Amino acid sequence: MSLKWYIITRILLAVPMFFILLFMIFLVMHILPGDPVLAMLGGKAPMSVIEAKRHELGYDKPLLNQFGDYLLDIIKGDLGRSALTKRPIADEIADKLPATIELTIFGFIVALVIGVFWGAEATKRHGGVLDITGRVYAIFIYSIPVFWLGMLFQWFFGVKLKWLPIAGRISPLLRPDKITGMYLFDSLFTWNMPALKDASLHIILPSLALGLIISSVFLRMVRGNMVLMLSQDFVKAARARGIKENSVIYRHALKNAFVPIMTVMGLQLAALMAGAVLTETTFSWPGIGSYLVEKIRYRDFPAIQGTIAVYAIIVVAISIIVDIINALVDPRVRY
Repeated sequence: MSLKWYIITRILLAVPMFFILLFMIFLVMHILPGDPVLAMLGGKAPMSVIEAKRHELGYDKPLLNQFGDYLLDIIKGDLGRSALTKRPIADEIADKLPATIELTIFGFIVALVIGVFWGAEATKRHGGVLDITGRVYAIFIYSIPVFWLGMLFQWFFGVKLKWLPIAGRISPLLRPDKITGMYLFDSLFTWNMPALKDASLHIILPSLALGLIISSVFLRMVRGNMVLMLSQDFVKAARARGIKENSVIYRHALKNAFVPIMTVMGLQLAALMAGAVLTETTFSWPGIGSYLVEKIRYRDFPAIQGTIAVYAIIVVAISIIVDIINALVDPRVRY
């Protein structure tokens, strides 16, 4: 199969997967206990007002009709309006999404640097101290809840040592002019050095907490695949030709081990977006994770539904991109 047809096929296969995800989101939201209309209006609202509101939101229609309307709105790019603020949900998410993307990028960099390089170096010193500590670290750090790790960082680096801020994205008076909505990039683009420094200090703790948890997955994957690759004939041949060990490890073994690792990285990138919910809540980071928690607290069902739909779109998109990259790196994937 050519690369073009592989990409087309992969995109077409993603369409039913996306619709199944949307249906599951819709179904779960409608079988949860509680009445969203009562939550919006309060328990003392007259029945006539409650029924009028239910009719306005379309909650009095059969379930399949509601899903059809919801699906049609999603296809048109309309996520509806928040029952709480009356603003378009798409606009509210667009305001919050850059903060989550920024946190995810830097959390992913932390996970990548620690996981890949420690995994490669642990393989290089197989059975040594670095290898053993790497395995212990991977098991230990993966078992720690991200919110607990975040609170530990807040107490130690923020309260005890007073080195870093423990909440928020930036000091209120230092916000840079909005270009992308991501403060670090906007500060660079506008050459606002005070804002860049302040935003950098604010992102250290949440990105560390988020990235360290995922780094354990990368470390174990890299180490496992590298150990397998180092036993292959092409690696033995490279060593027999007198190629330096670093070159054997990074240019030969790691390069060939990266195809399965890349798939896991893509899935973990999507997991980072989801894991950001707890991290954002812990660090009062104003992203879509905090937004989702707030909407759940007030039972704003349209906003909850829209936010989870955006998460589903991101997961599907990342999955497609990873498959395409794998097909480019390794032509065997296309077949």
